[in-house]
Amino acid sequence: MTQAFKFTQSHYPADTSQDLLEITLGDLMRRNAREVPDRVALVEGIADASRRRRWTYRQLVDEAETLARALLRTFRPGERIGMLAPDTPEWLIFQHAVNFAGLILVPINPAYTAREVEFVLKNSESSGLIYADTSRGKDLRAIVDAVRPSLPLLRETVRVADYEKLLKSADPAVQLPSPTLSDIVQIQYTSGTTGFPKGACLHHRGVINTSRNIALRAGFPDGGVWINAMPMFHIAGDIVSELGAYVLRGTFVLMSEFNPGLMLELIEEERCETTLIVPTMILALLDHPDCPKRDCSSLLTILSGAANVPAALVMRAQEAFGCGFSIMYGLTESNGPFLETSPADTIKDQTETVGQPAAHSEVRIVDPVTLETQPVDTVGEIWVRGFMTMKGYYGQPEATAAALTPDGWLRTGDLGTMDERGYFKITGRLKEMIIRGGMNLYPQEIENVLFDHPAVGQIAVVGLPSEQWGEIVAAVVLAKDQGSLPSVDELYAHCRANLSPQKTPEQWFFVSEYPLTATGKIQKNVILEWISEARITPVNWTRPEKAAKTA
Repeated sequence: MTQAFKFTQSHYPADTSQDLLEITLGDLMRRNAREVPDRVALVEGIADASRRRRWTYRQLVDEAETLARALLRTFRPGERIGMLAPDTPEWLIFQHAVNFAGLILVPINPAYTAREVEFVLKNSESSGLIYADTSRGKDLRAIVDAVRPSLPLLRETVRVADYEKLLKSADPAVQLPSPTLSDIVQIQYTSGTTGFPKGACLHHRGVINTSRNIALRAGFPDGGVWINAMPMFHIAGDIVSELGAYVLRGTFVLMSEFNPGLMLELIEEERCETTLIVPTMILALLDHPDCPKRDCSSLLTILSGAANVPAALVMRAQEAFGCGFSIMYGLTESNGPFLETSPADTIKDQTETVGQPAAHSEVRIVDPVTLETQPVDTVGEIWVRGFMTMKGYYGQPEATAAALTPDGWLRTGDLGTMDERGYFKITGRLKEMIIRGGMNLYPQEIENVLFDHPAVGQIAVVGLPSEQWGEIVAAVVLAKDQGSLPSVDELYAHCRANLSPQKTPEQWFFVSEYPLTATGKIQKNVILEWISEARITPVNWTRPEKAAKTA
């Protein structure tokens, strides 16, 4: 959106110059099967190239529609169906079968405990569950057997292992339903960093147009190849990546899990052009010994998000792969990202902002107390309104009312700023803001500075309680070389050269790993638990200023 004026208030109006794509997920896949029937739609991303299974669009749609007719022997359109399985081609085909049948998919993290699986199925009032027997050595069948007696609404379970039997059971005479654009297509459960997760109700118009906007701004070509190692139960894999490929009639290379060596191999052999990976994955690719040996010249764009993406990492990836970079920001509740940089943006904008709003996205920065729009370059909560907002949290009206305002705004819970050009920056979570002596401090600013230190591999900054200040700043450091940790004096001096005293960490912790979500986000709430339980302890260190006073 080109503005003929400079913004003075942090309110970016919706750009409606690009039409919304008014098509359901099922009709999108049928369109592709009609227009490019012989183009490869799905590749099983395994190491042995001779055993990689492939589906053309015609094959994928035919198989999914047949499976849909089999499901309709048991289920009725509109019912919720859980999916508890690892990332395989069968997961994806079942996903489209559920959609073609007019059912609502409820993806479930296969790493969940029985208690968490039970909660999701109960909260979503699922009538059925599609499940694999195992996932990464975990006995999923035992979990299903354990939770089923407490789920009276769960009528039927379907084993992924019975896939071929299901296909043969389908009645070709069964008519498939036609959902509307506003119908719920999935209930995606948030990662649940505090308490139980919430089920965001996503709709056809939302998932199709969000994925389309992301792919277009990232420069993904029509018929391109997208490689994915993000989990399919999550919006990053299932919607941003998969539908980002399919909305532009592309090929989707599905890895069962992230393996840096295998991903480099697949990029070379399948001529992959786009991928969405989080910073920890980017680092793993760059540090893998095969990185300089593989031909990754096909790679056009790396998309990233979900965690802070430091400028040094962006520039290192661009240099190593010779590709563009696009950083995104969004929520499950917004059907995915609605802010994104363009590969054509300046390096400063690519590395210091999350870009401008996508088409049809109205975004503003709001004072969390007064709810007034903030002036430009002023921190506040990010609100968004438009086609992308969820229909609500399933079965949780109070949580829905807290997230969605009566006039259609989605409150993200994240803090950020907007500049006079309409570029946004993320400054942290509203809940993660550190208030030291009445001053608001934003962990991301401090993390950016520490990440630039050559001895720091990753960094997490948190606030700890203090009788004197209310809260103090603490740094939890993952060193690049675990055998040679940097000194706290060295890190402190680096911070003081770039930050004011109140922003400089007062306590320092070193860890060999972080607690992560399935998408690579550092779980700061778990880090705080580790600290409170003394599972990690601060370095015995005194600030130089205090040491000088007592000398």
